Amino acid sequence: MAVPARASGTLAEPAPLPQIPVIETGPDFPLATLRASPGKTHALLDIATRRYPRRLLAGLDRVSRAWLVRWNNKHLDEIDTIAGLLGRPGAYFFSINYEWGCTCRAAPSPDRDSARLIRVLDWKTPGLGSNLVCAKVTGAPAGPFAVVTWPGYTGVLQVMAPGRFSAALNQAPMRDPTGLFYLDWAANRRRVWKMPHPTPAHLLRKAAEEARDFREACRMLTEQPISTPAIFTLAGIAPDDTVVIERTEDAARVREDDAVAANHWHTPGWRGTSRGEGSCERANLMRETETLFDTEFGWLAPPVLNEKTRLAMVADAKAGRLVARGYEATGPATRTLDFIWDAAL
Repeated sequence: MAVPARASGTLAEPAPLPQIPVIETGPDFPLATLRASPGKTHALLDIATRRYPRRLLAGLDRVSRAWLVRWNNKHLDEIDTIAGLLGRPGAYFFSINYEWGCTCRAAPSPDRDSARLIRVLDWKTPGLGSNLVCAKVTGAPAGPFAVVTWPGYTGVLQVMAPGRFSAALNQAPMRDPTGLFYLDWAANRRRVWKMPHPTPAHLLRKAAEEARDFREACRMLTEQPISTPAIFTLAGIAPDDTVVIERTEDAARVREDDAVAANHWHTPGWRGTSRGEGSCERANLMRETETLFDTEFGWLAPPVLNEKTRLAMVADAKAGRLVARGYEATGPATRTLDFIWDAAL
């Protein structure tokens, strides 16, 4: 009997997904992560700057740095150093400008022993999911914290401060839309130029560094002016320490009974076009999501999961634990990071 011939080649095993590195740092975590992983930063800038001619990007850098100088931004020296280390345009512009969609929930843990934060971040730029790092920061005035971020980024978008709180920042709706994206974007940038206040991401960094507990973080994120509207979600230690803070530059609305946020306003009378896609649908699905530490992220489903999803995270400050995974358009881009503060490193 004839024996069927074998194929001459064999299918290669898929390469294992990279880990999210955990980098021990002091309060200078943007510089420390850049020095530890410069290749990740250059890879991100290569992708992010493809649509910007070098001359245009250099001009955007000059305008962005002028804004930092004009209002005596406390992070200017740090960003100057980062720009010098990178040796290319983009450091100033990408430190203070962003375009993303996000979905968050703060709610009790399944056993009601603590509060947990669920965070999903969407961003159009590819590479953000595969180039994540986790900075384990010590030496800050109020205590240590862990931030899932990118090397050299000076703001904080999501953080777990063990024994204090977990928090995340969502982009707020675009104000007074005309329907022409670039015209709307330019109008919003003009408003920022007039604002002598920190960016929302820099204010969340300040809360991570200085707020001693959940209540103090709430006060800081509610009362301190910011340069652009934003939405903050916080989960403290006790199971009912959960809140969403909707912000304009100098006003705030606090929601404690339904701590779910996407990229639209819940506050009556506040105008603006939601960011991302399906903001209300994402919020409704997140409202039903359990606060499980599922290392396979089985709860992550469309429309919360979409081709722009770059990060999924669950954090519990009482347990000092966060679980995070990077995503790209094709699916998971990193292995799951299961970070427990006392056991890490």
